[in-house]
Amino acid sequence: MSRPVDVPALVGGARAGSPRALARLLSLVEDAHPALREVMAALAPYGGRAWVLGLTGSPGVGKSTTTSALVGALRAEGLRVGVLAVDPSSPFSGGALLGDRIRMQDHATDPGVFIRSMATRGHLGGLSWATPQALRVMDAAGCDVVLVETVGVGQSEVEVASLADTTLVLLAPGMGDGIQAAKAGILEIGDVFCVNKADRDGADATVRDIEHMVRLGGDGRAPGSWRPTVVKTVAAKNEGVTELLATLRAHHAWAASSGELDRRRRRRAAGEIEAITVTALRQRIGDLTTGHGLEDLAADVVAGRTDPWAASDRLLADLTAG
Repeated sequence: MSRPVDVPALVGGARAGSPRALARLLSLVEDAHPALREVMAALAPYGGRAWVLGLTGSPGVGKSTTTSALVGALRAEGLRVGVLAVDPSSPFSGGALLGDRIRMQDHATDPGVFIRSMATRGHLGGLSWATPQALRVMDAAGCDVVLVETVGVGQSEVEVASLADTTLVLLAPGMGDGIQAAKAGILEIGDVFCVNKADRDGADATVRDIEHMVRLGGDGRAPGSWRPTVVKTVAAKNEGVTELLATLRAHHAWAASSGELDRRRRRRAAGEIEAITVTALRQRIGDLTTGHGLEDLAADVVAGRTDPWAASDRLLADLTAG
């Protein structure tokens, strides 16, 4: 049985800057706590202010190092920053294997930075199912910028674009990233491309490859649309980070002025509503299996008394009748 939760106190604490209250709210999200509906209703008036920046790329390109460097640059401007680092799940505990993100410990004691690791828990696409609602919590809690760093899982990682106001794709020389990006569909989702570890051999060639692919894919763009930009960095040495942040801000400004920002946020909200609705429907289907529903229909299909389409119609009728 779930513990009672004082939602107004938690929301008030998170809004006042309490990391403990914010952490508790995010735990309620991850656990799908019964109080989550009340939490979201209480937070709704305070959302829509944070700039959501998604970072994606193959393993080993330096996502955590780049995230840490960007956090430092944003904090230098006095902005409150949240980081959602979505990690591979432990097959035993469901927890985030990378825990406290040891590569971002420079910011661990900064009260203006809140870092949270979230487990994917088997969810394809590199993002936890709870990530959209966690973003909503961090936004309403007063974060000016929320960085979402995703698991490097290759092709399915394009899901981050559905959550972010601006999507940063990280690549590195010597990893075949140009070809991999084209294969994975990453070129379609990147607003800004960053070739990190640019002090390595082959960095300029990687930049040229990405710029060439961006040009090839740009013929169908409407006039006035954003043209993806390629930036070089050495995040471990904090080189190029200022230029990278300026480019990311330029995209955000364009998105706000062109209406693209509002369109992306509407799509994000629509996807969240759909996910909640589908989850509720699955729960109702599960409830039917305990009675006269799905198992009986399956038996009828196996026995040839009906077909799967007719069985589906009957199941839908039972769901909508309730």
